[in-house]
Amino acid sequence: MKSKIEKLLTSKIFLTIVSFFVGAGLMYCFIAIGNNGNVIVKKVTSENVKTTTVEEISDLKNAINNIYEAAVYIEVTGDRTSSSGSGFVYKTDDNYGYVLTNHHVINGGKKFVVTFSDGTDVEASLISGDEYYDVAVLKIDKDKVKKVATLGDSSNLEVGDTVFTVGAPLGKEYMGTITKGIVSGINRMVSVSDNYLMEVIQTDASINSGNSGGPICNIKGEVIGITSSKLVGSGIEGMGFAIPINSVNEILTNLESGSTLERPYLGVQLVDLTNTFALQYYYNIRISSDVEFGAVLSFVEENMPADKAGLKVGDVIIEVDGEKIDDGSHFKYQLYKKKLGDKIKVKYYRENKMGETTIELTEAIKSE
Repeated sequence: MKSKIEKLLTSKIFLTIVSFFVGAGLMYCFIAIGNNGNVIVKKVTSENVKTTTVEEISDLKNAINNIYEAAVYIEVTGDRTSSSGSGFVYKTDDNYGYVLTNHHVINGGKKFVVTFSDGTDVEASLISGDEYYDVAVLKIDKDKVKKVATLGDSSNLEVGDTVFTVGAPLGKEYMGTITKGIVSGINRMVSVSDNYLMEVIQTDASINSGNSGGPICNIKGEVIGITSSKLVGSGIEGMGFAIPINSVNEILTNLESGSTLERPYLGVQLVDLTNTFALQYYYNIRISSDVEFGAVLSFVEENMPADKAGLKVGDVIIEVDGEKIDDGSHFKYQLYKKKLGDKIKVKYYRENKMGETTIELTEAIKSE
């Protein structure tokens, strides 16, 4: 009777046995492969095996040291609720230290307590936040700050770059947890709610509940993003997302001043083209099957920019300034990149005919 090992070696299962020997400055791997009962042995030298060097390990440790004491745990208490998340100190002035986190972490909160890596608790106050960007800024007394993080440049990221996160998965007990991975994708478009689309960094670094708002850093320990969410679902693993720090920088001046961001307001309501049930039975709108993408106008407010530009209920927006519009979220994403006073060219379908108009962005809606 064959032993268990003999059975494995003679099976059709691909089996790899790796042994490492260090001698004369070389590393050898002997790989045994079971292939239809035949065992093939190959010798691989260090010349064609990628290994993690002592220098790379040292670089990572130094990078972690650059951010670790700047990372914080945030406990939020509301009238009837409590929640928690992560964040980091990103700057100081003469009086205060400033902490970045996610808007959804602090949303609805009345009291905010920041905890540093040494266990020190500090009460913080909310300056401002933006729901669309999912970013918020808190402030604390400057003399309580342990360390200030260095902000990097997220535009320099490439797929395959090493990154790591610092956060508090599952709560305070695990604050200061480090997870490492790579940049799995850049310029990813994900829905952060039913109405918003966001451009994010994708990573395979482990992200769990409580990591939200914490930093994701490059191999230098520079913050290149804010951990925002994790894609979860049956059969989905290792897909985490972060808001690029360059996107955050665009709104920091507004948030630090306590002001809300002004975004263009057209005076319309949108329904996705694919939502045929709502279009037909709620709004009595029927779109030709020839139209395959776009955002449908279900309401147009009088004397607002869209109305002044000649748009009507039932029009299907298919393009803004040359960019194809997939649905309502995509339309908002393109619109919110614009500023008050800008003019946008819009292409649309109306009764199976293509139309084009220019909308002057004269009205604003303020986010809270």
